[in-house]
Amino acid sequence: MVTESSFRPSKLDRTSTFYVAGHRGLVGSAIWRNLESEGFTNIIGRSSTDLDLKDREAVFRFFAGTKPRYVVLAAAKVGGILANNTYPVDFLSENLRIQVNVLDAAVEHGVERLLFLGSSCIYPKFAEQPIREDSLLTGHLEPTNDAYAIAKIAGIMQIQAIRRQYGLPWISAMPTNLYGPGDNFSPEGSHVLPALIRRYDEAARSGAESVSNWGTGTPRREFLHVDDMAAACLHLLENFDGASQVNVGTGTDVTIKELASLVADAVGYKGVIDWDSSKPDGTPRKLLDVSKLTGAGWSASIGLQEGVRETVDWYRANFASVRS
Repeated sequence: MVTESSFRPSKLDRTSTFYVAGHRGLVGSAIWRNLESEGFTNIIGRSSTDLDLKDREAVFRFFAGTKPRYVVLAAAKVGGILANNTYPVDFLSENLRIQVNVLDAAVEHGVERLLFLGSSCIYPKFAEQPIREDSLLTGHLEPTNDAYAIAKIAGIMQIQAIRRQYGLPWISAMPTNLYGPGDNFSPEGSHVLPALIRRYDEAARSGAESVSNWGTGTPRREFLHVDDMAAACLHLLENFDGASQVNVGTGTDVTIKELASLVADAVGYKGVIDWDSSKPDGTPRKLLDVSKLTGAGWSASIGLQEGVRETVDWYRANFASVRS
């Protein structure tokens, strides 16, 4: 077994088996693309129909049969404010089971290097901005997604416990709001940016005079293109080792109103933008301190305007098959 004291981050073996859990999701598919572009030749993944990660025995059989050397745990039940607020039991229970099963099986079968992916919603609702990694567990969570956040916090704690008990050099990364090709554009399950893209694209197609959005539009959010996130994951696996989770973001944010205007411009919508203040805003601001990430030698390269336009183009080109 690799011990924490003897481990030094280094270039991963491109021929070793690399399991991407959740390889068909937004993040997992981007990680898969990035690994292929970086020359990895033995990447493996299983769809949820082929391997239910909530089935503990099935997960252990899979690890016993494939023996992956590296793992990125990107599989999760995810959704926007509406989904999280409506189905908290599902978001807590399913994510806990997925994480515990995969991490336990990875320990049992000697995975050398593993990266657990969480979310910036793990931090307190009123954390000091920009949010540092040491803000974790210092205040109350945002109530609309506290169940999902608790599951992800448990994942971070399990990674830290594994490092202490078994000496394995596993790490955690907490991305900001992600977007890009392969996102979920459904009205009920999507996050804010893909929801806006779908809404404004439909309005542009139909010639709608106005579009109404949830909340006041004043909260500030940070957005990271998923291809940047994928590049950051590999960089961290090869260049970082530490017990604390690492924030992954751009270090800049915009208001939701600014984001809506940017999306409207990208799709060519010319109508009125309205705001329904009776609906929840969520956390007032969520900007990550990315100094630990930049200190490890990585920073984002895809600008928001460029990334939104690219995502709009992808959405329109794949409209018939997107998750909607």
